[in-house]
Amino acid sequence: MRFWDHQHDARSETRRLLLAFAVATVLLVLAVHASLVLAWWLMAALLPVHLPFPAGFLVANVGVSLLLVLGGWWVETSNLRAGGVKLARRVGARELRPGLAHAEQRLANVVDELCIAAHMPRPGIMVLPRVDAINAFAAGWDEQDAVLAVTQGALDHLTREELQGMVAHELSHLHEGDTRLKMRLAGMVFGLELVYNFGEELRERRGLAWWFGSAIMLAGLAGWLTGQILKAAVSRQREYLADARAVQWTRSRDGLGGVLRKVMAQRQAQGPAAQAGPRRGGLAHPSVQHMLLVDAPAGLVLGGHWAARLAGRLDSHPGLGERVQRVYGRSMPPLPLAPVREPPERAHRAPGPAGDPNAPSLASLVDPFARL
Repeated sequence: MRFWDHQHDARSETRRLLLAFAVATVLLVLAVHASLVLAWWLMAALLPVHLPFPAGFLVANVGVSLLLVLGGWWVETSNLRAGGVKLARRVGARELRPGLAHAEQRLANVVDELCIAAHMPRPGIMVLPRVDAINAFAAGWDEQDAVLAVTQGALDHLTREELQGMVAHELSHLHEGDTRLKMRLAGMVFGLELVYNFGEELRERRGLAWWFGSAIMLAGLAGWLTGQILKAAVSRQREYLADARAVQWTRSRDGLGGVLRKVMAQRQAQGPAAQAGPRRGGLAHPSVQHMLLVDAPAGLVLGGHWAARLAGRLDSHPGLGERVQRVYGRSMPPLPLAPVREPPERAHRAPGPAGDPNAPSLASLVDPFARL
C-alpha cells in the first residue's frame, strides 16, 4: 500500500469537501432569500391589493438564516462536548481491566506501544463487553478527554498484529483531529436542519405564513440533504486517511487488512438480522455510528430507504471490499474467524514456532517498537 499517496489524496479531498460545505451553506442562505422573494411575488400577484416590497428584506432573511445555522451549530456542538468517556459510557463501555484479563492487558500494551510510535498522549481505554461484533471507535474533543473503545468481539477474535492495526486506525482519528472535525460537521448539519424545521413551523400557521414556510422548507431541505451528503463524504475520506496511517505506523498490511477481512467473514456468517440483534448494543447509537472502525448496517442506522435511494452517498464509511482493496492493492477473501487463545504466561516465554500468528517475534521481545 502506498500509504503516503493515500494520505495526501485523502487530505486533499477533505479540503475540497470542506470548501464545498462552506459554499453549500452560503448557497442555502441565498436560496432561502430567493425562495422568500419568489413567495412574496406569487402572493402579491394573487392578492387584489398592491403590496410594496418590504424594506430590509434581504438583511432580515440572511440574518435569520445565519442565526438558525450558526445557532444550531453552536447548540449541537455544545451538546457533543460532553467528553469521550461520557459518550463511551453512554453506549455501554466500561474502563479497561488489564489485571483481570490477558486480552485486555494485551490491548493496553498495544495502545502504549503505538502511542509512543505516534508521539501522542495515551487516551483512555474502554471495552464494550456485551458486543460480539469486531469494532472500535475513538471519541473526544481534545487530548484530555480522548478515549479509545474496543468491543469484546475484537479482543476475542483478533491477533496481536490485527489489534495493532485496529488501534493504529483509531489513534489516527485522534491524531488528525477527526473526532473534533466530525462533531463540528454534525453541528453544522443540525443547523441546516433547523432552517427546514423553522419553515415547517411557519407553514403550520396557515395564511400568508404558509407561503413563506413552504419556501423556507424547500430551501432548507435541499441544504440539509447537501450537508448530509458532504458530511458523509468527509467521513469516508477520513476513514481512508486512518487506514493509510494505520499501515504506516504498523508497517503491516495484514494488521488492519486482517481486521477488515474478519469483519467481512463475521457479517457473512451472521447476516444483517443477527448483527442488528441485542448483542450489538451501543454500536447502534447515532452519536457513535460515524466514529466506528466499520459502519453499522444501513438498515439499522439510516432506516434503509435513504441509503438505497442515494446509492451509498449517505454512508459514513467506505465499503469493506473497497477498503481491503486499497490496503492490499487487490481484492482479498474474508478471513475465517477463530477465537484467539493466548495464556497469560505467553509473554514471558521464548518466541513460539514459526507460523504461529499469536507468537511474539524475537525483535518484538527485544524492542517492541522495532517493526513500527
